[in-house]
Amino acid sequence: MANRNTKGRLVVVSNRVALPRQTATGGLASALQAALHELGGLWFGWSGKLAAETGAEVHRLHDAKVDYATIDLSRADHDDFYTGFANGTLWPMLHYRPDLVDYQRSHLEGYLRVNEIFAQHLCKLITPEDVLWVHDYHLIPLAAMLRQRGVRNRIGFFLHTPLPAAGLLIALPNHRELLETLASYDLIGVHTTRDLRALEDYFLHEAGASMRLGGRMRSAGGRIFRAAAFPISIDTAGIARTASDAGAHKEINQLRTSLDGRALIIGVDRLDYSKGLPQRFEAFARLLERAPELHRQVTFMQIAPPSRGSVLEYRQIRRELERSAGHINGKYATPDWAPLRYINKSFPHRLLAGYYRTARVGLVTPLRDGMNLVAKEYVASQNPDDPGVLILSRFAGAAQELTTALLVNPADTEEVADALQRALNMPLPERRDRWRAMMKVLEHNDITFWRKSFLSALTEKAPVAQRRVAETLG
Repeated sequence: MANRNTKGRLVVVSNRVALPRQTATGGLASALQAALHELGGLWFGWSGKLAAETGAEVHRLHDAKVDYATIDLSRADHDDFYTGFANGTLWPMLHYRPDLVDYQRSHLEGYLRVNEIFAQHLCKLITPEDVLWVHDYHLIPLAAMLRQRGVRNRIGFFLHTPLPAAGLLIALPNHRELLETLASYDLIGVHTTRDLRALEDYFLHEAGASMRLGGRMRSAGGRIFRAAAFPISIDTAGIARTASDAGAHKEINQLRTSLDGRALIIGVDRLDYSKGLPQRFEAFARLLERAPELHRQVTFMQIAPPSRGSVLEYRQIRRELERSAGHINGKYATPDWAPLRYINKSFPHRLLAGYYRTARVGLVTPLRDGMNLVAKEYVASQNPDDPGVLILSRFAGAAQELTTALLVNPADTEEVADALQRALNMPLPERRDRWRAMMKVLEHNDITFWRKSFLSALTEKAPVAQRRVAETLG
């Protein structure tokens, strides 16, 4: 296909669709909304609703420059496709937790069945000139199913999770049946060079592919495709403005008043075992144990909206965190101070930006994360004259860009406690130097740069000159 023209649209396909006037709770939803509102196009996916039959009707909506098309899932398909295979099998495997994988053949069959229904409907919604951008682990085989139906459009895929090494991926039952379908995409995007190496290693050593010039690979079946790293980012300037204006909100002033001059440590994560929240609570407790001078001087606020409540592991981690929070507060709280504020609800971005700006320390310590946009949002929200300090897991994709954060191993309680103590005591000149270096990266690699980099590589016929876009950021 030649370079994009005025006839073709951007068609985004993802498991969930963030419809107009809905709060976009995740980084993926925010990023895709920004791309579609800039370019115009179609967003297709699951409505988030259940019905008697999967895909019996396509719900259509138009807003500004964007068309939205969604389908409902049956309860059985939801349980097999979404809860079963996507989140019970793929999610733990991709986050290096094979011990939590719950594989059932019926779940894989449901996963493939829903992808087939997606492909059936999508074929009726696209034109030959459209460029398709498919997102995340829910829809890995979608391009192969579209190709079987004669679709020749340019199709790109972006994986928003980490990608473990090939030696771990082969532990996934029927891994070749699923992962080799990625070769049906024209371009596969991942977050980091580490993920890219894992993808190449899998195809070259497990799937019989061979490497070609320009970052291209030739699958065992003869199809040529490309892979590259495109680190997703944020609307840096927009978040900075939102954070700067947040002081006008009464909720932000109420938070500052409640702190009574105490330093705030903030964590914001979806309630998920990949986020390292039990280890984070343990590190904070260790800080209070060994630094009594910080008692009544610091407050840790962890915001953790619940998710996937039907999955056993998520119910278990919620109970574990509630016990841990109660133990910490029971041991260290005083009548006028609770050291840990543990909140199980979500907040709009305008308030989160203000909370980030208020916090002296951003504590972002997932055990594994594809990127982690909270880390980037925390940096973008800071007051340039008095910025806070980011503590960041080495195993988040963002660590490859935000190198002047305090990088830690989230499983090392003492190291995280050390970083907390250092961050709380860090002098202003060092805080400014570290923040400026990270902000420079984010101003260059913002959400627009990410989108343009991927779509330029997808629609360009010639090989991409630089396979690893992430390396251009240095």
